[in-house]
Amino acid sequence: MNIFFLLAPFSLALGLAGLGAFWWTLRSGQYEDPAGDAARILIEDGDDRPA
Repeated sequence: MNIFFLLAPFSLALGLAGLGAFWWTLRSGQYEDPAGDAARILIEDGDDRPA
């Protein structure tokens, strides 16, 4: 039972840290244009090729 008092706050803190990291990525605009990012990788642009 003593281990419960150690692991319960640790797991809550770890969960809150993950939630905080997710909130930070939302506010910094990481998920603004996922469709554009997925399509951009398929575009063959001549400027990107080495000389």
